[in-house]
Amino acid sequence: MTGLLLAMLAGAGAYLLYTSLVLGIRGINLPRARPERRRRRRDWLVQAGLAEVPMRDLAAVIVALGVLGALLAYAVFGGLLPAIAMGTFAATFPLASYRVRRRARRAAAMDAWPRLLEELRILTSSLGRSIPQALFEVGRRAPEELQPAFTSAQREWLLSTDFARTLRVLKANLADPTADAVCETLLVAHEVGGTDLDRRLDALIDDRVQDTQGRKDARAKQAGARFARRFVLIVPAGMALAGMSVGTGRAAYQTASGQLLVVVAILLVIGCWVWAGRIMTLPEERRVFDA
Repeated sequence: MTGLLLAMLAGAGAYLLYTSLVLGIRGINLPRARPERRRRRRDWLVQAGLAEVPMRDLAAVIVALGVLGALLAYAVFGGLLPAIAMGTFAATFPLASYRVRRRARRAAAMDAWPRLLEELRILTSSLGRSIPQALFEVGRRAPEELQPAFTSAQREWLLSTDFARTLRVLKANLADPTADAVCETLLVAHEVGGTDLDRRLDALIDDRVQDTQGRKDARAKQAGARFARRFVLIVPAGMALAGMSVGTGRAAYQTASGQLLVVVAILLVIGCWVWAGRIMTLPEERRVFDA
């Protein structure tokens, strides 16, 4: 194991020397993310409610869980390779947790948009509110996760009275395809005028209701499979602990073949977990008016 680590370090050192002396590259230059990828990363953080969280705090949590997972694996299996594999897997737990949080926030937003659109339609048609005023009134009754975005947009409106700029702020802080469509519809109605805003909002409500109901039905059908997916982690962990307590199980883990089999088992568990999650992932709507 020590020889393998030394060989990897020697290879990394040779790479850095070659790129520095021959190619003139200083340090490790990672390829820059394309604008589309940066935009998706920004939207992901906004949708997960992490827009204001410093990246160093997120990195600290990932490192801490990775080290904790590695220590626990080392205590159980008594080897370096299983500890590295388990530590790497444990380091992904914060991202998985934030992914669940993002999914819950998006589900809450999708459930709320039909009601918000109906209120917006009533305020602009029956009660005669102006479009900006109706939008901000609806925002005050939005779910808690959406209210900060509406508050920022209202502040921008009070400072600039520029509705297009206000909607850009709202779209950036929501990062939601439905919000993009609503904002573009309201912007056209505000700048061009016309009497068909009620009809357009009604059609948008029907579309959102159908999409939300379809996603709820799909999740309901997947409920049993999602519950069974948890056993991919629970059962192997229980078997590993049971094997350690039977006879010379702990000593068997510390042999070379035992270490190799443990690493293979951990990789298989990770592969099954990721694969099961991918095949149950529902397609997400893509933002169209996010420029």
